[in-house]
This record gives sequence, structure tokens and C-alpha cells, in this order.
Amino acid sequence: MQADIAHKEAQLAALRSRRQRQARTRAIRRLVAAVVVLLAVGSLVVAGVYAGSPGTLPSGVSIAGVDVGGLTTKEAARLLERKAAALASTPVAVRVAGHTFRLRQAELGIRVDWAGAVSAARSKSDGFGPIRGFRRFFQELFGTTVTATARADGHGLALALDQIVGSVGREPHNAAIKLEGLRPVVVPGRAGISIDRTAAQKELLARFADLSRAPVVLPLSPQPPQVTTSMLASEIASVRTAVSAPVDLQIGSGIGSVSYRLARWQLASMLRPPSGGADEITLGGKQADAFFLRLEKALNRPPEDASFVVSGSSIRIVPDLPGRVLNVPRTVANIVRAALSPANRTAVIVVETKEAKRTAKDLQALGVKELVSSYTTEFGGVPNRIHNVQLVSHLIDNTLIAPGATFSFNRTTGDRNASKGFLVAPVIINGELSSGLGGGVCQVSTTVFNAAYDAGLDITARTNHALYISHYPQGRDATVNYPDVDLMFVNDTKAWLLLRTFVSSYSLTVNLYGTSPHRRVESVTAPLVATGHPPTQWVKDPKLPKGTKEIVEAGSPPLSTSVHRKVYSADGKLLYDNVWYSRYDGVKRVIHIGTKKPAKPAGPTGPTGPTGATGPTGATGTAP
Repeated sequence: MQADIAHKEAQLAALRSRRQRQARTRAIRRLVAAVVVLLAVGSLVVAGVYAGSPGTLPSGVSIAGVDVGGLTTKEAARLLERKAAALASTPVAVRVAGHTFRLRQAELGIRVDWAGAVSAARSKSDGFGPIRGFRRFFQELFGTTVTATARADGHGLALALDQIVGSVGREPHNAAIKLEGLRPVVVPGRAGISIDRTAAQKELLARFADLSRAPVVLPLSPQPPQVTTSMLASEIASVRTAVSAPVDLQIGSGIGSVSYRLARWQLASMLRPPSGGADEITLGGKQADAFFLRLEKALNRPPEDASFVVSGSSIRIVPDLPGRVLNVPRTVANIVRAALSPANRTAVIVVETKEAKRTAKDLQALGVKELVSSYTTEFGGVPNRIHNVQLVSHLIDNTLIAPGATFSFNRTTGDRNASKGFLVAPVIINGELSSGLGGGVCQVSTTVFNAAYDAGLDITARTNHALYISHYPQGRDATVNYPDVDLMFVNDTKAWLLLRTFVSSYSLTVNLYGTSPHRRVESVTAPLVATGHPPTQWVKDPKLPKGTKEIVEAGSPPLSTSVHRKVYSADGKLLYDNVWYSRYDGVKRVIHIGTKKPAKPAGPTGPTGPTGATGPTGATGTAP
């Protein structure tokens, strides 16, 4: 019985103890929750207080030692740029081995990215409101320092370091091989002393980026050569082999087998042993350049394009001729390879074929095989005019016109100016015969027009002369003036057309070669009629008596004519029905009218002559 009571009391005690522990756990949880809530609220309050404006930098931020807290990014960048500008003329002293070099930022081409530094500072404090607040809280608590980046544009910094090295340092010299006559010897290398250029560059960029002008001290350190004497043992043996015997040169490639021997002294004069870190033997220098230049002059031959040769109405193709060109790099490699061989000392000179741009096959495909039309005009005049006719004829000679293409006289000749050799000769200017640059060109354009006219081609631009010229075919003259007045026709045949000119001392012939479409051309020329009276020019002439007149130039009336051309195809179809009208200005009739007044008759003389006349002098007394 007592045991049961004791057991129940123990159970009650355990229950009370468990309830007490549960009560304490609930109290602790409520306390923790309250603390967490308080911390969260406090954090939000702190974040809200320190979040600030996203457009400004937080307090405690410095860039290159400058406090930019509370400034906008633009304000911070302008502040840093002003401070940098104030230091622009202040140099940084670079001290090396007792020497001082004063370097300025502008001379070195150093650019500091202040805007980038401000952006980097801002990125450390950016974020959503509460996050930005926490970041800025810790930045203000511990502070933030941002380092700007700098770069060197151009070669200013490298040149400054070169100057420093040249003044206080010494470049290392690699061991090299040189030839003393035919004997190769090794020139030992030499250690140098210099600064660490990479470290020096970083130090200077950092100095200008932190707005500091504190001196920079650069230490000197030894610089061993990259190539030593021991490293050239195999190379000097190769050089000995190279100059040990002559090298025979073999020329082939369709030129005919030709041999030439390079003597040992010639090889030695052209040989370039390993030097400057290079481990290959090659050829170079003035002697090598002169040698290969002589080879090129002897072997090179430019290719010749296929061409048309005409004789009257016949035409044939002269085949193209391939050219030759010396391949200098491959030939050099062959000579070096032979020189380094103890046994096989023959080198092949590599000559390559250079094809012509236009082959006989290309010309055959053009379809130029017969005479399509021809026209001849005769000319004369002063030597300058004959010279211009010959010059412009050569400019249009050998012109190829593709099917469907338009021939333009102006586009083919270009500007006809003195730089091309044109001379001053008689020419029609503003309807009057005068002198001008290029007189005689229209003789050629007129001949070309008539060749196209008789060929039955589509003539799209033609202008008659201002004055009628009797030695041109009536109504079939064609004037040109660069660049506005042109002669143009279309090659409306199925083959190419070749325009050829043939000039003698008194005549010009223009031939068009191609594949004749066998067109029939009918032409009717209207009479040349006067359309008015000659324009008259009256000139006062003080040498002619007043009231008289004299015809100095008879002049001529304005004239007009036309030509009517019909072009039929080989099967009789009418292709073109054209009429070209020509209207010519009249030549001025020049009449001189006299303006000279008649002479006054002489009056009586003596003592009683007219007023102003004087009688005998010295007479005295009275009349009887």
C-alpha cells in the first residue's frame, strides 16, 4: 500500500517537473521571438536610416584619398577631375641609381578612369533599399577606399622608360656569330643592367592614379643575355659548312638549263649568321639585295596580254605570252639548304609562271572577228589642231564595248586638258570661231558618229556644231565638250565591238570590228536651207569718211538640215527610224561705217586776212 502511494507521488513529481520545463521552454521561445522581432525592426530602421538616395555615394567612401561621401556620381567625378587637373603640371620624380627623371602625366599619355572609379564605389553600396542600407551602414562604420585604374595611351610611357634605361642602364648583348673573311667566330655575349620595366610601369600608373606625386624609386638589376657562347656551338659548325665550298645554282622551268656558281666569298658576303636571339642562318644585306635584283632583271618577264591585230577589214588574235617571276623567298631557302649540306651543294632557282590577264581564249569569246563599219574624214589646219586629232584618237583607240554597253566619248577620253598634252587650236566658242584648248577633237567625234551611223547602231546622244562646217558630211557632224556635251551609242549587237582609229597626216579612219549583224542602213539628207539673214555687226571706223560703209566680213545666214536614217535587220525588220536635225548659227556680217569728218577748206591770207591771221611784220608808216 505504501509502495503504491510512493509510486504515485513520484509520478506526480515527474509530471510537475515536466510541466515546469515546458513552461520555461515556452518562455524562452517567446523571449527569442521578441528579440528577433526587435532585431528585425531595428535592422529595418537602421537600413532605412542609412539607405539614403541611390544617386549619392555613402559617407566614408574615398577615392584616391579624396572623400567623396554624400556626392552624386557626377559631382564625385568632377571633383576628382578638378584635383587631377590641378596636379597636371606637377611631375613625379623617378629616382634610379642617383639619377632623377621628372615625368609629367600628359607627356606619358596616362589617362585615369575617374568615372570608372566612382562607378565602382557606387556598385559597392547599391542594391534594393534595405540591402543598400546595410551596405552603407557597414561602409560608414568601417570606411571604403577605392583605387582608380590608369592606362597609358600611345608610346609616351614606353619612350620615357627607354630614356631611363638608356641613361642609367645597359642593354644585354647576346652572343653572336660573325664572319672574318671565310672564318666564322663567336662574339661573346655581355650582361646588361636595367630596371624592371613591367614593375616600373605599374608603379607609375598607380602613382598617377592615387593623385600622389611622391617620388618613385626604381632599383637596377642585372640582365643576363638570352644567347650565350655555349648555345652557339652547333650554329658555328653550320656556318663553317655554309662557307666551306661554292654553291651551284640551277635554273630551269622552261627557260633552258643554266648553271651559275656562287663562290665562297659571295656566300660569305650574303650570309647572315644567327644573331639577336635568332637561331637560323639566312641571306641578307646589301650584297644579297644586289644579287637577287640582278637575278630578277635577268629572269623576270612581264606577261603580255592577247591582243587584236587588224589590217583593213581583216582581224586576227595575237596569243598571250605568259610571264616569269623569280620567287625570292623559295630561292633563298634553297640556297641556304644547299649551303648547309656538306655533300649536295646545288640549289634550284625557283622561277614561277605569271599568266596574262587576258588570254587568246578570252578574246575569242568576245566574238570580234570581222569589220562591222568604217568611216574616214580628212582634216588639215595648223599643227596644233593635227596634234589634238592624233592625241584624242589614241585615247579612244582599242576601246572594247560589251554587248548592251554604251560607248561614251567623254567617259572614254576623260577631261581633255593641258596635262594630257592637248594644245590650243581653232575651236568654235559661243557660236564664233576662236582659239581654245583641244581644237580638233570634234573631227574625231564626228568620225566616230559616222562609223556608228553606218553600222546601224543605236545612237543615244549627238549634238551638231554651232556653225556649219562644209568639210564634214552634211547633217552628220557631232561636237563634244567635256563633261556636258557627249557622243554616245549602244552596242546592241550580240558580240563585243572593238573601236580602232587610224590617223595619217591628213585623214582619220574609225573602224568598228565585231560580228556583223548585216544590217541595212538607208539614209536621206534634207537640203541645207537658210533660215534667216546673217546677223550684222556695225563697227564705227574713224579711218573711213563719214557717210561711207565697207563690208569687211560677208557672213552667212543661219542654216538647217536633217538626216533621216532607217536601219533594217538582216531579215528586213525595221529596227530604227531616226531623224537628226541640225541647226547652225549664222556667221556675223561685219560692216564698218565711216566716222571721219571732212577736212576744213583753207581761208585768204595777208594783212587783212581773217581773225587770227597775221600780215607781214616790221612794216611802218601809212598807206599811200
